[in-house]
Amino acid sequence: MSSTRSKPVIPIVAAPMAEQTISLYQKTRKVYPRSVSGYFKNWRWLMIWLTQLVFYGMPWLQYGGRQAFLLDIDTHRFYLFGLVIFPQDLFYLAMLLIICAIGLFLFTAVAGRLWCGFSCPQSVYTEIFLWMERSIEGDRMARQKLDAQPWGPRKAGIKLSKHGVWLAFSLVTGFTFVGYFTPIRELLGDIQQWQLGGWSCFWLGFYSLATYGNAGFLREQVCKHMCPYARFQSAMFDNHTLIVAYDSARGEPRGGRSKNQDYQAQGLGSCIDCNICVQVCPVGIDIRNGLQYECISCGLCIDACNDVMDKMRYPRDLIRFSAAGQSGKHKLRQHLLRPRVLIYSALFALMLAWLGYGLLHKPDFKVDVIRDRNIMYRETSHGVENLYQLHLTNATEQGQRYRVQARGLSGLRIESEQTLTAGPTEEVLLPLSLSLPSSEQRGSQRIKIEVMQISSGETVPTDSTFYLP
Repeated sequence: MSSTRSKPVIPIVAAPMAEQTISLYQKTRKVYPRSVSGYFKNWRWLMIWLTQLVFYGMPWLQYGGRQAFLLDIDTHRFYLFGLVIFPQDLFYLAMLLIICAIGLFLFTAVAGRLWCGFSCPQSVYTEIFLWMERSIEGDRMARQKLDAQPWGPRKAGIKLSKHGVWLAFSLVTGFTFVGYFTPIRELLGDIQQWQLGGWSCFWLGFYSLATYGNAGFLREQVCKHMCPYARFQSAMFDNHTLIVAYDSARGEPRGGRSKNQDYQAQGLGSCIDCNICVQVCPVGIDIRNGLQYECISCGLCIDACNDVMDKMRYPRDLIRFSAAGQSGKHKLRQHLLRPRVLIYSALFALMLAWLGYGLLHKPDFKVDVIRDRNIMYRETSHGVENLYQLHLTNATEQGQRYRVQARGLSGLRIESEQTLTAGPTEEVLLPLSLSLPSSEQRGSQRIKIEVMQISSGETVPTDSTFYLP
């Protein structure tokens, strides 16, 4: 046998892998909204002025010698002009919440997310803070350039000025917010005398920092990741809901061109791909990619695109408010006279009328009668006696006198005080003793305890039980 020469075996060893850092978190890209002017921008500022005049002005209104709108935490009273709402009136709060929910459904079915773009506090304060930022740092390019610069005296001075203005505005906002729960004139006096209470100080600081953080830093992140409305809005949309939409049939294919060229002969659409619609968007999305949950329907991209179309001498409304299931402009009657809109409108009107009727006919006083749980009955020289606690709440802002009567059993009389006085919005507890000299009836008997307001004659009856041997 011929011997064969063995070949050397060369081991294969993998080269050491270079260390890599893989980030599972994508850093949020800062959005620098560009300034724009136009129809929707003007409407947006009009709504900002209206909402802020109401918010900052309402606590200073006076009615009947007190604050017209006050959620008084200390006394557990809710003052709304001539109305005084007590904690027992949870029915009205429930009705109000139902009306708000139905109103949200109705508004979304008719106009999409216009609430988010024009009236939502997050959008409103973000726009106000952006206006302050533009006034101090400049428009989009100037702010980007400033942020890219290294820190120095000029940059630090500009940034400190901006944040100082932001903090001052936030403190005024926090002070106004606390003024809805504590009389604002007293609150101002406490601040001037450095006698602010602990809870007032906490909530003033908390709401001020919340305004400063949400409108100054988080901004669009609140709309994208924290607001639940952005997530369930699709459940309220249909093919007739108004949305901000890009006309891709007219705009594509997009591309740059000269204003004097025939773009149609070049096979181009109306979109010149300038990206200004993206630059003005406060949430930094490209509306040309279709409907997105981040879109707040502010219409600023429409103003920006219309401005570009005017300069290019193209027809307007390449981006416009339109219905998702229709091409071109939808008919107003077809949009409004839909079963969903009609049902929401009927429910909204019905609930609003019910709430209004309930508030207008709200009784001037409330009565609760509670039996003494320690003694079912007792026999005295007057007969059989039952003990009760009468809880009366005067819901008016004037002192009132009341008379108590008992009915339901022949010979039933009140052994305790039959009249009582309650001051403005005061709650009174009255021990009540009822006795029955003699009766052929036995066991528990239904009776009525009536309380009459002497000045008006209004009577509130309350059912209760009288126990006999």
